[in-house]
Amino acid sequence: MTLPTSDTRVETTVTEPGQRLLTVDGLTVSVGGLTLLDGVGLTIDAGETLGLIGETGSGKSLTSRAIIGLLPTAMDVTGSIVWRGQELLAASPAQRRRLRGTEISMIFQDPMSSLNPTMRIGRQVGEVLRRRGVPSVEVQRRVIEMLEHVGIPDPERRIGNYPHEFSGGMRQRAMIAMAMIAGPSLVLADEPTTALDVTVQARVLEMLRQVRAEQGSAMLFVSHDLRVISHVADRVSVMYAGSIMEQGPTVEVLRRPAHPYTKALVASVPAVRTRTAIADPLPGAPATPADRPTGCPFRTRCALAHDRCVEERPVLRIVGTDRLAACHVAEEVSR
Repeated sequence: MTLPTSDTRVETTVTEPGQRLLTVDGLTVSVGGLTLLDGVGLTIDAGETLGLIGETGSGKSLTSRAIIGLLPTAMDVTGSIVWRGQELLAASPAQRRRLRGTEISMIFQDPMSSLNPTMRIGRQVGEVLRRRGVPSVEVQRRVIEMLEHVGIPDPERRIGNYPHEFSGGMRQRAMIAMAMIAGPSLVLADEPTTALDVTVQARVLEMLRQVRAEQGSAMLFVSHDLRVISHVADRVSVMYAGSIMEQGPTVEVLRRPAHPYTKALVASVPAVRTRTAIADPLPGAPATPADRPTGCPFRTRCALAHDRCVEERPVLRIVGTDRLAACHVAEEVSR
């Protein structure tokens, strides 16, 4: 099955492969005196998939929500989020709303809390098209087509169902259909296959790859599953305690990490390293905004930590071709 053809999608800005779409620089999010994101920086070009990995609570989902502008008003956001040359942090709420669903869309991690329980699935999936003035008959046709594409059985009937009438996996597929129906330039995919079994997960990942190839869409693929990231991401950014620890081509980062945290993550996932039943769990507990250590935030769990790691916080620096790492001993780690 192929994606809907171009005449069935909402028109969006034409994007050339390799064109810089998104630049995030110094992104900091705080609330109540606690820093949740601390100077996050990343870039995404048209046609590429950037993986964002890290343990639960590292700031991955918060980063994607900050990009699309869906953070609570109590949170203070500083830094820069530039979309196609436009500074989004300076944009009006109306301007940001116009981008959502058409230029930038998001696949949320928890579809049960993200879908409106009082609205039928078909209406929710087609909402962005109706906002763009697409006729009702055409909206229904496109909704059925997209639901079929993501693997919803009998979509002509299912468009009349409510979210509680779908299984967890089907709700997640409906969320993906909602995010993809208008052919966005950037998809923020927050753990998009978590609720799916292996067979459906493979189908959804293939669909997302088709979107990238046929629409030229880029993706920020948020996941804690390094096995999935190793298959879908061109580049990867590794997050810990609200900061980026390492960035680079996915294959290089996973094969030869330059940061002790990345190395520990890879060692904890047997399928990424050796495909055996042996794994090395990460020592200690992750740092939190309330107890983030001075210097390197990972130093309390790092066997290579020394005095400089306590006194001086490492910054992202070049450690190889297209590789960055925030570690004082990155060269030693990557040997």
